[in-house]
Amino acid sequence: MNPHKSLLVAVLLGAAVGGVVHAFLLPDWFFAAGIATIYAGVVYFYATYGITLLGEHVTFRDGPDRLGHAVGLFGLSTTPLALVEYVSLRTPETVGVLVWTTGTITYLLLVSSARTQRRQ
Repeated sequence: MNPHKSLLVAVLLGAAVGGVVHAFLLPDWFFAAGIATIYAGVVYFYATYGITLLGEHVTFRDGPDRLGHAVGLFGLSTTPLALVEYVSLRTPETVGVLVWTTGTITYLLLVSSARTQRRQ
């Protein structure tokens, strides 16, 4: 997709995600705005580069690297739950934190894949 069209679509969808998060999950507009911008970035790179979300983005072949990657992924997947437990968030806030974490990880993966595609 054309980068200019992708940017427009990204801003609209990011604002929609932020609006839903603000309306139903987190009353703090600042945090919801941050989530909106993360998802705008996700949509932009997804639409511009056509990167599959379910594909393999990062691969390590060596044993120690694979183990390090697995440990890091375990930390990324459990830390948001630990944060929710630590600060005693209610259910809507919990979902908001999980939406934020998912968006952050997705954004970083897509940016990395887009950069790799651009170099080729």
